[in-house]
Amino acid sequence: RKEFEELLKNMPDLERINSRINYNTATPKELIYLMQALSFLPSLRKVFEKVESQKLIELKENIPNLEPLYEELNRALVDSPPSHIKEGGFIRDGYNAELDELRALLRDSKNWLIDLENRERERTGIKSLKIGFNQVFGYYIEVTKANLNLVPPEYIRKQTLVNAERFITPELKEWENKILHAEENIKRIEENLFQELRKKVVERSKDIETFAQVVAELDVYISLAKTAKDYGYVCPQVTNDYEIIIRQGRHPVIERMLPPGTFVPNDTYLNKDKFIKLITGPNMAGKSTYIRQVALIVILAQMGSFIPAEEAKIGVVDRIFTRIGAWDDISSGESTFLVEMKEVGNILSHATERSLLILDEVGRGTSTYDGISIAWAVLEYIHNKLKAKTLFATHYHELTELEKELKNLQNLSVAVQERGKDIIFLHKIVEKPADKSYGIYVAQLAELPKEVIERAEKILIELEKGREIQKKEIVQLPLFSEVTDMRFEKLKKEILSLNTNELTPIQALLKIHEWKELIKEWEK
Repeated sequence: RKEFEELLKNMPDLERINSRINYNTATPKELIYLMQALSFLPSLRKVFEKVESQKLIELKENIPNLEPLYEELNRALVDSPPSHIKEGGFIRDGYNAELDELRALLRDSKNWLIDLENRERERTGIKSLKIGFNQVFGYYIEVTKANLNLVPPEYIRKQTLVNAERFITPELKEWENKILHAEENIKRIEENLFQELRKKVVERSKDIETFAQVVAELDVYISLAKTAKDYGYVCPQVTNDYEIIIRQGRHPVIERMLPPGTFVPNDTYLNKDKFIKLITGPNMAGKSTYIRQVALIVILAQMGSFIPAEEAKIGVVDRIFTRIGAWDDISSGESTFLVEMKEVGNILSHATERSLLILDEVGRGTSTYDGISIAWAVLEYIHNKLKAKTLFATHYHELTELEKELKNLQNLSVAVQERGKDIIFLHKIVEKPADKSYGIYVAQLAELPKEVIERAEKILIELEKGREIQKKEIVQLPLFSEVTDMRFEKLKKEILSLNTNELTPIQALLKIHEWKELIKEWEK
């Protein structure tokens, strides 16, 4: 593993480079990156020879023969080419004979110019004479005004400056043409050679893509192995059974964000006897983390990875459905609640008994009673029809009553410890429903103004009192409405005794009118 790691950590982004190659936009520098990637091929093959894993042996067989392409690139390109073709100088000496000749001419021309400058100084006696070049006038001989009387008659004036004159000679003009043509030809030849080189690379782009896929797959295996080793993952038992059993499971991402050893692990048991787990508890206690971690552990197990747990038996699921988070779809004009309901509808339409459902706060996007009703009905449908393994996190405590009606549903909650007015979230899943929501405490943690918190506490007390009164009224109602109930019972009997087949439409309408008037009297 270590040897693979060392090789892969220096591997360039092959997929990106290959994409640039296919679009014919690869630069000389990017072809060097490709060459560097291909340079690892011999070492990679040697490390593969040591492995015993059948999967890695199969992976090795997919590595294409790209060594000839590496040799071609290494022979053609300099070690540190420029970023752009127009800068030139990226083809290595010795790759092309014509290019080498032109470069030699350029090198010789520089020496020739130095030699010409020395000869003209000696011949004219102008010690300050110098030969220069600019993009507008090309090559020139510059003489200061103090030495103009020494200028030979064959010098042709080219440019006048404040303190000097610039001249050209037939000999210098001839060399200028040679040098400029050489530079143009060098650029042309380099660009042509590079286009040919790119064409050769494009011809092997499928093989480069295959190599990139091998590297990517190997990178996944190495990363999973390193993670498993560094963070104490275990090999799960993956079966075709229905049940999912996870002992001391951990969230693979959040665990890494916390100081070592501080994440609280939890058990998970989903079987045919209890396949729905209804999780209640205060916000921030860890409900969402728990249900997400189960989904991630199942995904890791089914993809062949070790998992963050002490032990696990994972029954293969056909799909994992999630209803998590809250957002709207402004572009389609859909509210948060509509988006949520569409997602729930999709789950209920496509989930099977072998699916895993992760449902977080279903129904929160609407009024309390609507939300409870929808969540209640969804749980009943899953229980009675789908029978899919389900983790259902909710803040609707009323739903915990379902445990009495749905035999395959079990209440869970996140443990909380109260110390005076303070609350400690233990992040431990326990087999009982939550008894409080602790919403005001969470608001306090969020640093809402003290005045708002105090007012909320008073309102909560009043609301809870009102709820108790309402309950008493509901219980006492039959005692004070016995007469009314007797009237309705009499009316009920009359309606049930009617033979609707013998009534004419007019008689039926008259009867309905009679009952309507009777009910109006009772309401008075």
